[in-house]
Amino acid sequence: MPRVAVGGTFDPIHDGHLALLKKAFEMAGKDGTVVIALTSDQMARSTRTRQVKDFQTRLDNLKKILKEKLGVERFEVERIHDVFGSAIEDDYSYIVVSPETMAMACRINEIRRENGFSPIKIVQIDYRMAEDNIRISSTRISEGKIDSHGKLAAGT
Repeated sequence: MPRVAVGGTFDPIHDGHLALLKKAFEMAGKDGTVVIALTSDQMARSTRTRQVKDFQTRLDNLKKILKEKLGVERFEVERIHDVFGSAIEDDYSYIVVSPETMAMACRINEIRRENGFSPIKIVQIDYRMAEDNIRISSTRISEGKIDSHGKLAAGT
């Protein structure tokens, strides 16, 4: 049974996040487990220059979106306080990343090897692009430049 790692702040959740999560659930298959590493409040605030919702709100939004958009209710959530979480030592079959987090996944595998663990297979998805052919990001959404689907805001 595959065990799949995926992570992020997920605020606000957008089409890029949905593609990442969808791929994680595809890799897990029917009998596998997806572990979503959700950044703690402290980590989210220390790595972002913009305002981020609190952990519980982000978790509630994530559960709602997964149920509504992907029809998924069964998964595990890990609150992480660093970029590695349990991925550096727990048993995982895959880690699903975006181009932005590929280097972090490679570093996780380096640490795993140094500590005598097998590397995790890395699955990278492509960025989801907005109408202006710039990637969809939570920062651009928060700035009011695009919506969660990459549609340009009026006057942009």
